[in-house]
Amino acid sequence: MQAVRFVGVGQPAQIQDVPKPSPDPGQVLIKIGGAGVCHSDLHVMEEDLGFTPPFTLGHENAGWVASLGEGVTAFKEGDAVAVYGPWGCGRCHACQLSMENYCENWAEVGAFGGGLGLDGGMADYMLVPSARLLVPLGDLSPAKAAPLSDAALTPYHAIKRALPHLNGESVVVVLGVGGLGHMAIQLLRVLAPVHIIAADVDDAKLQQAKSLGADDIVNNRNTDEAAEQIRKITGPRGAALVLDCVGVQPTIDLGAKLLGRNSVWTILGLGGGHHDFHHGSTPYGTLMSLPYWGSRVELMEVIAMARAGRIHADTTDFPLEQAVEVYGKLKAGQITGRAVLVPNAT
Repeated sequence: MQAVRFVGVGQPAQIQDVPKPSPDPGQVLIKIGGAGVCHSDLHVMEEDLGFTPPFTLGHENAGWVASLGEGVTAFKEGDAVAVYGPWGCGRCHACQLSMENYCENWAEVGAFGGGLGLDGGMADYMLVPSARLLVPLGDLSPAKAAPLSDAALTPYHAIKRALPHLNGESVVVVLGVGGLGHMAIQLLRVLAPVHIIAADVDDAKLQQAKSLGADDIVNNRNTDEAAEQIRKITGPRGAALVLDCVGVQPTIDLGAKLLGRNSVWTILGLGGGHHDFHHGSTPYGTLMSLPYWGSRVELMEVIAMARAGRIHADTTDFPLEQAVEVYGKLKAGQITGRAVLVPNAT
């Protein structure tokens, strides 16, 4: 079968032929219907994160159950499922709470999950080590649902953590309207009665943000001008939540200027920005949060919202064979919403 492979740091992904896996006891083989293309994949290929190549990329995955290992009874062949991305030990306190994203024994697992150290879903088939890592999709299309497992789950987890600090007078600033940001805007509309300001350097993505529910949009190519424009909207109270979906130095610097007292500063993006934290660097009462992905139960909740039509991922499908080209488009900022690789797409 074809697979998009990480072959080494500093090298582009390669499309290779690899053997089709077979499930051992407790495992499930998934026929992939869609695999989301995420900026995290670029970090895997461009930075030394400690992963050992080669392995198949793709950590946002959905498809259909192709075959079941001995002892698996929770699913049947043909069931449409999403794959929960962070794979923990399954035994520790965090995993028992379904928060495998915070597994206490992650080091012994040897990877973060499929596509992040182990074989992921940018292939015709994907082997999932346990049925507990699957969430039923019902009538959702796997190609449309695949990004929900990260692009929606990650901001959902972050926003839920911030909800006690939000009310009807709160202003939330979303920095970056990419895969994470376009889902964050929708989730805020569903979860909280807040005023949403979306900021991005791309005017087309800002118009997308407006269509998805942002109350105001600001181009932040010039961060000083953007800060002034946003502060005019927030007033002296400032932002109750700054949700940075990029994490590069300009958005870190901008976010620090927008916080109000007793606010939440949540950084989701892995752009490598730095903040010199010290007394006076942030307003009094500020909570800084670096959440990672989300829990299995939260993925169930995200999928339930999607099935009810309350949120959706804006996706563009590409054949698996175009993976290298799609990564180039992603790096150049030419993808709106989420690109999804679809095996055997026509």
